Amino acid sequence: MIDVLVVDDNPIVRAALRGFLDSTDSARVVAEAGDGRQGLTLARRLRPAVTLLDHRMPVADGLSVLGELCRYTAVLVLTSDADPGLVGGMLRGGARGYLVHGEFDPDELLRAVLAVACGQSWLSAPAAAVAVTAVREQADRERARHEQLEWQRQDRIRLGLTRREEDVLGLVAEGLSNAAIARRLVLTEKTVKNHLHHAFTKLRVGNRTEAALRWTSRR
Repeated sequence: MIDVLVVDDNPIVRAALRGFLDSTDSARVVAEAGDGRQGLTLARRLRPAVTLLDHRMPVADGLSVLGELCRYTAVLVLTSDADPGLVGGMLRGGARGYLVHGEFDPDELLRAVLAVACGQSWLSAPAAAVAVTAVREQADRERARHEQLEWQRQDRIRLGLTRREEDVLGLVAEGLSNAAIARRLVLTEKTVKNHLHHAFTKLRVGNRTEAALRWTSRR
């Protein structure tokens, strides 16, 4: 028998969840809470296997208590909000599952509770779509970052610049003076001038303006 805590500010929703789960042979509602703070107090005391957590609640919403709540119980978010930011925040915060009202039936709810209690994950279709999109976007960002790093590596090899020379040129392109660059990089002005001299030679330019233009247009 899986002990379940229901945290939702709507008493009708709480009653419906209790009525359904208590009618099964697999789960029972051991307590209810009408806000996140009360839910956290009950979870800390009762240590239920699963907590059904709403998001929009008075006193403390679901996302604000999720991190600590996950220390005492497995969390299955049960809410009407399928906003991508909220779904992502809940999953990153430790929720094992996410169901959207109107997108699941009682049988799926019970399967989700059982899965989450066993350490598995369960997402309703809208939440799953958000999760898949987030994974793809992360992969795209990682690929773009890898391509940028590879381009920078090839550019460094081609121009023969050291990393410190690149740092100095980047700040020159931002319009900083030698004194400001020295403070930013914790160098002496003489060292900055030396780096610039070597960079000018490698870029085949004669002054700061040409160097900045060459550096910013190097692609």
